[in-house]
Amino acid sequence: MTFQHFQIFESANGFCGIGWGVGGISRFQLPSDTFAETERLMHRRMPEATMVEPPAGIMEAIVQAQAYFAGRVMDFTGLDLDLSGQGEVFQRIYAATRRLAWGKTTTYGALAAELELGAAGAWTIGQAMAKNPIPLIIPCHRVLAAGRKIGGFSAPGGAVSKLRMLELEGVQLPDTTPAQQSFSY
Repeated sequence: MTFQHFQIFESANGFCGIGWGVGGISRFQLPSDTFAETERLMHRRMPEATMVEPPAGIMEAIVQAQAYFAGRVMDFTGLDLDLSGQGEVFQRIYAATRRLAWGKTTTYGALAAELELGAAGAWTIGQAMAKNPIPLIIPCHRVLAAGRKIGGFSAPGGAVSKLRMLELEGVQLPDTTPAQQSFSY
């Protein structure tokens, strides 16, 4: 049995959560409005985990995340991650996504082509981004839909949160309207 731990911390955008085990960071919860909401989300994803004071390496990740949400350029590539519960394809996708630096973006299709994932590659990338257990540190917000559209985002606040994170990094998208719109009669 591997022990899992987590901690909740405040950032300029709200309360975040970080989870870890022996192998490194295994979960990250993007900001929500309250401590209680973040705690609920962490328990939902890590039901056996206990809240404890973080060790030095996790504290470093917390400080970096707080700096990120304060608008400072951060590089999370030096942090140890535990992706042992992920399949080989998702691990490859997450490794490629981690190489996207502050303010840089790609699309689902471009990332799929880079990884030679074939005809359903963009869909596979989308699935990996939606199931990303460590958003921000694995910067899925930097992966866009075709035509540099915002695409979806499964974090609290949805696509609005994704757009805010991209704007924080200085990324300006040509069109932030949804890909599908309703007709008004």
